[in-house]
Amino acid sequence: MFDFEKLDVYNHLRALNKEVLKFLYAAPEIDPFLKEQWKTATVNAAINLAEGVGRIVDAEKKQYFTVSRGAIFESVSLMHIVSDLNQISQADFTTFYDQYETVSKMLLGLYRSK
Repeated sequence: MFDFEKLDVYNHLRALNKEVLKFLYAAPEIDPFLKEQWKTATVNAAINLAEGVGRIVDAEKKQYFTVSRGAIFESVSLMHIVSDLNQISQADFTTFYDQYETVSKMLLGLYRSK
């Protein structure tokens, strides 16, 4: 097992990404550009987290955790745009928002621990 697989934040993000990607694949009404940007951002959050855990130097780890958290912020911003276009239900928005917020806080804690 890789070290990143042991982290609660990674597993939380993995579960969130599964739900977000299912939502996006089932939402043909969302502009393709917005959909692709949101998919990229949410997946990049997990990828950068995993890559950061693999780094040896703490400064490098922190940089990847920062990039991962930035991708979370990007995802939420894109979600706001989709919401402004009435292309996501309030229930889905709230569910994803709360989970992104949790992951963001977990990433900040991970950053501060290095």
